[in-house]
Parts: sequence; C-alpha cells; structure tokens
Amino acid sequence: MRTQVAIIGAGPSGLLLGALLHKHGVDAVVVEQRSPDYVLGRIRAGVLEQVMVDLMDEAGVGARLHREGLVDEGFVLAFGGQSHRIELKRLTGKTVVVYGQTEVTRDLMDARAAAGLPTVYEAEDVAIHDFEGTAPFVTFRKDGVAQRLDCDFIAGCDGFHGVCRASVPADRIQTFEKVYPFGWLGILADVKPISHEIVYANHERGFALASLRSPTRSRYYVQCPLDDKPEDWSDARFWDEFARRLPADLAGKLVTGASFEKSIAPLRSFVAEPMRFGRLFLAGDAAHIVPPTGAKGLNLAAGDVGLLSRALAEHYRERSSAGLDDYSRRALARVWKAERFSWWFTTMMHLFPENGAFGARMQIAELDYLMSSEAMQTAVAENYVGLPL
Repeated sequence: MRTQVAIIGAGPSGLLLGALLHKHGVDAVVVEQRSPDYVLGRIRAGVLEQVMVDLMDEAGVGARLHREGLVDEGFVLAFGGQSHRIELKRLTGKTVVVYGQTEVTRDLMDARAAAGLPTVYEAEDVAIHDFEGTAPFVTFRKDGVAQRLDCDFIAGCDGFHGVCRASVPADRIQTFEKVYPFGWLGILADVKPISHEIVYANHERGFALASLRSPTRSRYYVQCPLDDKPEDWSDARFWDEFARRLPADLAGKLVTGASFEKSIAPLRSFVAEPMRFGRLFLAGDAAHIVPPTGAKGLNLAAGDVGLLSRALAEHYRERSSAGLDDYSRRALARVWKAERFSWWFTTMMHLFPENGAFGARMQIAELDYLMSSEAMQTAVAENYVGLPL
C-alpha cells in the first residue's frame, strides 16, 4: 500500500486529522490496533472548546454536534458551602459545548466510512520505520497477513502507550511528568443532572465534579485514593459521598439511580519534547497528558491536528516546509499553557493531605480572590474556553 500520510491510531485525534486532510485533498490511511467497538467503548470527557467545534465544522462532521450538543455559557465553582458562577460568555464572548468524546469519535468514524476512506482496524504488531529518512513506512499484520504501508509522513495519534513515541530513540526525546497522588472515581447514570452547567467542588473530604452527557444522563466524579477499586464503591456509597461534597443548594437537586459505568482514572501531567522527529509527528496523548480538571485533553489533541493538517496541506499545495518545521514549537506553546492551567486548577480544587491545614486555607484564599476579581475570572475563562490556534 502507498499513501501520503500514515495515521497511527483511530481515536478522535487520528480520525479528525484524517477528515481534515481529506478536505485538503491529502490522502491518508488510518491504522488502529483495536476494533471499532473497542474504540467507541472508551469513556472519556465531553467538553469541547470553540477550536474543537470549529475543526469539526471544517472537517464537515459538525452537524450532529450542533444539533445535540449542550452549549454552556458558564460553569460553577463550589466551595465553602456555596456555589459561584464563572460567566464564560460575558467574560470572553465564547462558550463551550458538552458533547461526549464517544459521540465525536462516532461522527468521525461514520463520516470516514461514508467517504470510503481507508481505515485498518485490528492491526497487529504495528511498527514504524525509517521516519528519520526520506521514505518512512509502517508494517503490521492484518488477519495474519504481513502488510507494508509506504508513506511520505507518519502521524502518531496512538495515545500515551502507543508505538510511535516509544519508537523514538531515548536520546532524541525529553519527557516531563507529574503524577498526582489520587484518582477520579467516575460513574455514568441515567438521572437528571443537578445543573445544566458543569460544577467543580472543593471540599474538605476531596474534590467532586458534576458533569452531564444529556438532559437525562449524568457523569459524576469524586476524588479517591489511587489504590481504591471500582468494586469497592457501591452506588449507594458513591451517591452518599458525592452529596456530602456539594453545597446544600446543589445536593438538594441530586437525583440518584443505578450506574451503568464505573471506573477510576489516575491523574497525571506529561509532556514529550519535541513533537517532530524527521517525518514522524506526534499529536494528542502520544505527546502530552493533562489531568482531566479543565477538560483539556481532547481539545489539546484537536489543536495539534489542526496545526498539523494545515502544515501538511501547505506542504502538498505550496511545496513549503514552513508549517511542518514550525509544528512542534507552535503545538508545544499551546500544550504548556494548557498544562499550566490544568495543573493550577487541579491544585486549587483537590484535597492534598500532605499540605495540611495551611494548604487548605490557601486554596480557599485563592478561590475567594478569584470570585472577587473580574480580572482573574477573565483569565480563568479565557483558559477554560480555550486558547486560539
């Protein structure tokens, strides 16, 4: 097989890159080690920045998003037993859209299939070769048969544990990491959300988050120890703990019910530099991870592939390497700003027992100052709705 761009990974970043390249007239083959059902079964965040929405529109796959997505003009910070609102639209003129990552992936997957664009699922033993030279290629096995995909460029959209970053020699890459000493226990339940806007709660027992997928489906989280297991948490235990971490006005609106998904996610910050190695370009979780506080992961990945798709289109249209040469610098500039915001938001909202009573008081002082300063609220809102490409 031969293509212009080999995309490794059929998650939302790989599929979005493929859709954008198709609009620019650039050929791409997507190679994914998992099945379509497995890819769609991964439960992830669902708060989309304007940049992400714009890229979905550019790719021609934004119709259902606009029809079914829930537009939020603000979000709620809860602390000290009270609820406070950050007015995103008033402060920035922008909004965010609540639309599950599974639905984003489904829209991109369906559009790719409808256009007859090549995607190889359940590819085994995927490996990338000669990306530092002029003729890179990808090898894999499909249905027991060895395959080779020759290409001009490789886009590594295969996640934190994927083959692309792992194929870079250790002396060519530098990584930065912070692992947080707790996780998020999350549930999905078909119950009415306590708020149509996302709620972030700081409490002496730990952080809580109230999100939603639709007017009848809620996605709720509580901070928990890393060694907890989902089976340790019955639905009754979760609902009791979640309610205790909310102000009375929100706890009084809580509707409980049976959960149909329950999992614990660790929190980490991670960045790999650079994001280009010859003809290999990393994007999304292959290059960086943010804690879910602030919902930056999917949006950062979209920013990467937005920059990369334009650079690749420029290369083929104008025979210019300027965009490709500047991709890593531009992408990392956005990445580190988002890492900073996610780290700050995580530090402000979560329980860190090692920081003691002084640390807890500092969190409340920070939150009090935030709600008394429109300048600081504006800075938070600018980061929350997303920085421009």
